[in-house]
Amino acid sequence: MSDKLDRVVAEARKNRELREKGYREQALKMYPWVCGRCGREFNRKNIQELTVHHKDHNHDYNPPDGSNWELLCIYCHDNEHSRYSDYVRGGEYGDSKKQVSSATHNPFSDLKKMLDKKNQ
Repeated sequence: MSDKLDRVVAEARKNRELREKGYREQALKMYPWVCGRCGREFNRKNIQELTVHHKDHNHDYNPPDGSNWELLCIYCHDNEHSRYSDYVRGGEYGDSKKQVSSATHNPFSDLKKMLDKKNQ
C-alpha cells in the first residue's frame, strides 16, 4: 500500500514539474497577471480566464525568455485571433500597405424609390 502511494505521489510531482515547464506556467510566473490589452487584473480565483497569446501566432515557437508570449484575457485573446483570421482572409492586420477591396453592392441603393412607390 505504501509503495503504491509513493508511486502516485512521485508521478504527481513529475507531472507538476512537466506542467511547470510548459509555456503557460512559465508565462504566469514571468509576467504580472494582467491582460496586456484591456488591463484587467487576475487572481487565483479567475486565473483560468487569462491566456497566453503567441505574438507571432506560432504555438511551436516558445523561447525561454517569453518574448513570443503575452498574457491576454479570454475576450481580448478571442478578439486578437479574430483580427488575425480576418487578415489571413484578406483584411488588414498591422499591414497598412495592403489594399483591401470594398464591397460594390449596395442593398439600399433603390430604397427611396421603393419607399416612395409604397407610400403612393
